[in-house]
Amino acid sequence: MDNKVFYHNVFFWLKEPNSVEDCLAFETALQKFLNASIYTKTSAITKPAHTQREVVDNSYTYALLVSFETKAQHDLYQAEEAHQLFLKEAAYLWEKVQIFDSVAL
Repeated sequence: MDNKVFYHNVFFWLKEPNSVEDCLAFETALQKFLNASIYTKTSAITKPAHTQREVVDNSYTYALLVSFETKAQHDLYQAEEAHQLFLKEAAYLWEKVQIFDSVAL
């Protein structure tokens, strides 16, 4: 498992999802963080596609999809200064975060 590509999928529910100001602040902080992170392989900031299927959860405001070469890179990412700064700058904006981590087969 340690040498497989590691996927970190983070779903955010903002406190005020209809606030243009809060959305801009969140997007800005998240992009700043990703630009400064030295461990990510790929990343994407996304919003719900509003797919109308019973099994699809469209209730989140934003998703951050990140991949790493290995779990070890992910672990370094969690502790890096850019990640810690993002948490300090943006945590006040969300009410819930849910994370799904997985590894390639």
